[in-house]
Amino acid sequence: MGDDFKSRLDAVRARIERAARRAGRDPGSVTLVAVSKSVSVERLREAITNGCRVFGENRVQEALAKMEEVGARAPAGSEAPAVPGRARGIAEDGASWHSGGGRVQTGASEPISLSGQAPAGSEAPAAPGRVRGSGASEPISLGARAPAEIEWHLIGPLQTNKIKAAVGRFALLHAVDRLEVAERLDRAARERGLTQAVLLEVNVAGEKTKHGFSPDEVVRVAERMGALQGIRVLGLMAVPPAAGAPEEARPYFRRLRILAAEVQAQKIPLVVMQELSMGMSGDFEVAVEEGATLVRIGTALFGERGQI
Repeated sequence: MGDDFKSRLDAVRARIERAARRAGRDPGSVTLVAVSKSVSVERLREAITNGCRVFGENRVQEALAKMEEVGARAPAGSEAPAVPGRARGIAEDGASWHSGGGRVQTGASEPISLSGQAPAGSEAPAAPGRVRGSGASEPISLGARAPAEIEWHLIGPLQTNKIKAAVGRFALLHAVDRLEVAERLDRAARERGLTQAVLLEVNVAGEKTKHGFSPDEVVRVAERMGALQGIRVLGLMAVPPAAGAPEEARPYFRRLRILAAEVQAQKIPLVVMQELSMGMSGDFEVAVEEGATLVRIGTALFGERGQI
């Protein structure tokens, strides 16, 4: 992989930066999630050496095996990521994003924080993978990591028989797509004294072949999940319909951003819309322009699956 991977990584980072600046955003508000499904441990280590720190896996067992081999920290001497920490937030329901560590007005009464903090007065949740103490819990924060720290995300659907294995092992579960999954996650996390950070997967186009909640039920589902003490809903995730051109995905990305603002306006306790996971190798620049905070990039970094 070597220099070839580094050149791909540099190119993707540059495209993210340009897209963010076109939208008036701080490029540091976007996190590159390197999708490492089917990628060998050797290539993972090469990616880490070149500065990748956040990896997205589709299957629990494959991810856990890689965690054991790769570990939680990058080896000494590996390149530090260009932006080890990042601001967070969802843009307003208008056309543009405004960053800079402040707050963005949604058009409703509650502004959405760009700092990654829960609204004032809400209970601070325990960090993913950490045992609750007797005093105040530590807040969940995906907003800053040490340069050597590796973060693992599960980006694929979570099967109910894998829930116990997944709880506490991933910084973020992107694709909670059913209330049953959320409730089982809640029970498993509470049994272990943990709080698991999750995103709600939304089927923005109503495709029968895809997982996720319908846009019409997102607010109601978020209210239900806000009552679950073992999980924290930090935002939304979507995969738009396959398209021939990146611009065709824009209405779906925009719809997800508007949905996030609608949820935030409800001021649901323990539910914070600080993450939008949207955009992949073929359309991530449009996703960034529409407010993505997490872009899931596989092919543009590692090549087609047959080349891995």
